[in-house]
Amino acid sequence: MDIIKISSLSHPGIEVYASLTEAQLRNRLEPGKGIFIAESPKVIGVALDAGYEPVSLLCEPRHIEGDAASLIERCGDIPVYTGERGLLAELTGYTLTRGVLCAMRRKPAPDVAEICRDARRLAVIDGVTDTTNIGAIFRSAAALGVDAVLLTPTSCDPLNRRAVRVSMGSVFLVPWTWLPAPVSSLKALGFATVALALTDRSVPVDHPALASEPKLALVLGTEGDGLAHDVIEDADYTAKIPMAHNVDSLNVAAASAVAFWQLRAR
Repeated sequence: MDIIKISSLSHPGIEVYASLTEAQLRNRLEPGKGIFIAESPKVIGVALDAGYEPVSLLCEPRHIEGDAASLIERCGDIPVYTGERGLLAELTGYTLTRGVLCAMRRKPAPDVAEICRDARRLAVIDGVTDTTNIGAIFRSAAALGVDAVLLTPTSCDPLNRRAVRVSMGSVFLVPWTWLPAPVSSLKALGFATVALALTDRSVPVDHPALASEPKLALVLGTEGDGLAHDVIEDADYTAKIPMAHNVDSLNVAAASAVAFWQLRAR
């Protein structure tokens, strides 16, 4: 292993952990060459299990023979940057809660048709930009039997550092890709679509017709503006979660968990 002790924030090779923005890490011009940051031994291990390639590690000295030891062994001959706790906190902008960060190479995004080929239940994230919500939706999708996740281009990147952290690595467990075409295009792939929205024609999320659909795509929007009118109008169904005490709606992450469980493939 190549242990590199850093003593300043200008050390070559650590730009990915500090000075590069999420957009620069993502590398929109050449996504196949992009980088993302995974945090904590558990999350990094899940990413390695899913076949993501490590580029470098950043950790406190005490973790080299501790929490990061097995990761360093698995990652092979890559740079392992280390420095004092205060310096690393200054570098990353926060104290490392688990002491380890890993820069990893992105994979090319698969085709929508490939993602949908064997799926029975899809989650479609439309315009959700909050990283915490993205991470929580992926965690629920992995836990509650969603086969794949599609995201519209206006949604937050699932490999954003905070989204990865909130998901506890679930973004590496569920197949996902971007959906450049309208949500209604999924009908050509055999999916009925259900928009989760409050309208006059919304049926309860436990309506028997929804559960009986062999292939169903659940469309989720932001809790602020919700789904666009044309997305709702083009959907085969519109569904809502019945509420008590005059509560009008749930946070999109909480609503997704309820809908995923209720509409899971039987």
